[in-house]
Amino acid sequence: MALDTLQDLFEEQMKDLYNAENQLTKALPKMAKKASSDELRMAFENHLKETMVHVERVSQIADMLGFKPSGKTCKAMKGLIEEGKEILEEDGQPGVIDFGLVEAAQRVEHYEIAAYGNAVVIAQQLKLDRKIIDMLKSTLNDEETADKKLTQVTQESIIPSIPIGEESDA
Repeated sequence: MALDTLQDLFEEQMKDLYNAENQLTKALPKMAKKASSDELRMAFENHLKETMVHVERVSQIADMLGFKPSGKTCKAMKGLIEEGKEILEEDGQPGVIDFGLVEAAQRVEHYEIAAYGNAVVIAQQLKLDRKIIDMLKSTLNDEETADKKLTQVTQESIIPSIPIGEESDA
């Protein structure tokens, strides 16, 4: 598909996000299972529920605009999930593993924040239906909230459980 108009770009972005969110619905349960912190496990489980709503929202937007959301692979999400799999395969101190899971999850959240933020701007430029813009803003808000929740969980329950390491003689 040629990207000749802002509408073309928006549709491609929606297809990309649809695939990204679907990939995430498969990754989050694995991350929740690996988490040793109850708070982190709950954060992943709650975000999985939100992510399923995000898939539906993108599907609704595509339906409203008359295109199919499928048919594209989000290579960025694929790479982020592959990178996150590395921590899933590690053994070690539970708090350190949890922190690694948070790092991987926040990389995903930051990608989604950028993508949905841009989708809102494009939708506004295209003067799309207010409902579409509101759905995109709602998802953007969910992603920002998930990112903040991961930071909170890290600061309040994960970092206090992590051994710092050996004192240096410097």
